[in-house]
Amino acid sequence: MSEPTPQTPGTARDDRLAGKVAIVTGGGQGVGRGISLGLAESGAAVLLVGRTLHKLESVAEEIRAAGGTAECLAVDIITDGAPEAIIAAAVERLGGVDILVNNANMAMPLPLSDYPDDAFRTAFEGGPRVTFSLMKLARPELAKRGGGTIINLVTSAAVRWDAANYGVYSAVKEAIRALTRAAAYEWAAEGTRALNVAPHAHSPGLDWWMENNPEEAAAFVAGIPAGRVGDPLVDVGRPVAWLCSAEASYLSGATIPLDGGQSRWG
Repeated sequence: MSEPTPQTPGTARDDRLAGKVAIVTGGGQGVGRGISLGLAESGAAVLLVGRTLHKLESVAEEIRAAGGTAECLAVDIITDGAPEAIIAAAVERLGGVDILVNNANMAMPLPLSDYPDDAFRTAFEGGPRVTFSLMKLARPELAKRGGGTIINLVTSAAVRWDAANYGVYSAVKEAIRALTRAAAYEWAAEGTRALNVAPHAHSPGLDWWMENNPEEAAAFVAGIPAGRVGDPLVDVGRPVAWLCSAEASYLSGATIPLDGGQSRWG
């Protein structure tokens, strides 16, 4: 199974987000890393949030090596006070908040009958509950700076033709999608936009699955019109940077699929 080679990631290419401060949860790997690099390429200072400090520091070093600004905050987002600590760190270390990217995820694809009750609670804690808290806490900081952009990561599994194994995972992401839509309406007068992004891109988990299930992985890739799984920076991070820019100022409340044409949103 071969995939076309995407554009090679490079150094900073523009300044459309110069002077902006972004928070990215789950910023240490996969899509979160790609989004963090994409925002930094466009001039934003980035607060990388996650549980594992060395992963965050690795991404921060990539950003700094390319001339960007990055800070790290190692925290379990579902612990008491974590959302408050995240917003406070962005304000104190980087001067404010202009962009909030809720990327961290604790839900798993499992059959409903196999999903443990405690894991179900954790999935909703780490999904809509923390997303909601961060959105509310970021709102006044965004408003102080004339408004900003909230990007919430969702999933095309919610519109998958075969919903088996994706019930809880999709439910978590669809709850977030509803919050995004409401925020787009309720906070528009403050200059804040809210968008959902549904990506397909390489990550440690997906790569492991593809390597260990080659026949299923080949069928998966064959179902993507673009013929490949996305690159976290080129195919997700850079588009997200554009979505956060003034060039996209008339776009809010929508779900943007960055998946090579695979999903069908109604």
